[in-house]
Amino acid sequence: MLVVSKSSLLLGIIATSALLLGVLIGRPLTDVRQGQRVPVVTITPGSFKYRLAGEFDRDGLPVNAPLTRVRIGSPFKIMRTQVSAADYQRCVVARACPALGAAEPGGADIPATGVSWHDATAFAAWMSKMTGQRWRLPSDVEWALAAGSRFKDDAVRGDDAQDFAQRWIAKYEQDAAEAKPTTKAAQPFGFFGVNERGVADLAGNVWEWTNTCFERRRVDAAGRIVGQPSVNCGVKVIEGQHRSYMTDFIRDARAGGCSVGIPPANLGFRLIRDDPNFIDQMLFWMGF
Repeated sequence: MLVVSKSSLLLGIIATSALLLGVLIGRPLTDVRQGQRVPVVTITPGSFKYRLAGEFDRDGLPVNAPLTRVRIGSPFKIMRTQVSAADYQRCVVARACPALGAAEPGGADIPATGVSWHDATAFAAWMSKMTGQRWRLPSDVEWALAAGSRFKDDAVRGDDAQDFAQRWIAKYEQDAAEAKPTTKAAQPFGFFGVNERGVADLAGNVWEWTNTCFERRRVDAAGRIVGQPSVNCGVKVIEGQHRSYMTDFIRDARAGGCSVGIPPANLGFRLIRDDPNFIDQMLFWMGF
């Protein structure tokens, strides 16, 4: 009879774990780009000034969101570019993503456009399954930190909460002055430049879906948020040349669904990668 002591069994488990760890370290995770890694940028933790997304009112009149300081305490990895049209098409071929139609051509160097929030989350789920990594849409706060100097403050300059007409005129003039006569067609990656963090095309003509829901909030005379927000998760925050809000099933903002500012030219997305822990990696490679 073969007798195995507890100490021998423990040593065996440790040795096997070390071997698996070595395999995992030496074996890069593949992705949908035919075995190549998706370029990601690591965003370091930090604090910054930020206006909460949504609509705010004081005494029933619209006002700017209060400017607060927020902090993200852990680093995260975000795609350097948006998801490409070619990568999205691979998800369509795999029957894991809805087709976008013949009107949305593109290749490996062109962002996928005409994408709804549901399309983007379907792609994230498929990519997570294919790679064993966790991919997801960013929150608006995460997107803002990654955008750095490209993040657009959506406050109305010269806001006067006591005169709705004047505020509306100021908002209209502000949007009109900042409208850029750029081409509506999606451009190759890098066309709109790279920010100081190494993330490309953050303020180009492709607005990006986030996972942040639209909220309505009230503020008091001192600008402090009071009460509980009214949350509508059927509308999501999108980011690009300016912040806006979009119904989650809309693919073309010019056809409707945009509630703030000039309608975005294109709707696309980029994802955040949450790195799995050792146990998750081990289970993935063992087929569980």
